[in-house]
Amino acid sequence: MDKKLNRPIRVLVAKVGLDGHDRGAKVIATSLRDAGMEVIYTGLRQTPEMVVNAALQEDVDAIGISILSGAHMTVFPKVMELMKAKQLDDVLLTGGGIIPEADMEKLKQIGVGELFAPGTPMASIVKYIEDWVTTNRAFNYGISKHFN
Repeated sequence: MDKKLNRPIRVLVAKVGLDGHDRGAKVIATSLRDAGMEVIYTGLRQTPEMVVNAALQEDVDAIGISILSGAHMTVFPKVMELMKAKQLDDVLLTGGGIIPEADMEKLKQIGVGELFAPGTPMASIVKYIEDWVTTNRAFNYGISKHFN
């Protein structure tokens, strides 16, 4: 079966916790939209529960979390735990911000996708999301398994 999407890739972009610096998240959201993706931006001060519930409601292909507060080792594992509980096992969890390389590796070990540092070319982020979604989403005639 051809895994080509018959709709735009849907990405939820979120800022979790008290981190109020959202310029980077807005730049990412705009760039993904300009690349043809459908972007849902949740705004500031989201909880992991709010992010995962929005991802489920919006039937997204990917969740991108922007984090600059240093809480990445708390936020990403909690979001991953909630995604598993909601059976969002074919949704990409990715993100970026100020995250040390050693922490990026630890987060990858629990299932988080690529994490991007400031300055990463947008084309690299777009290609990564497109490639991941095409390879990993469980599509049935273009409809996510969550609605079958």
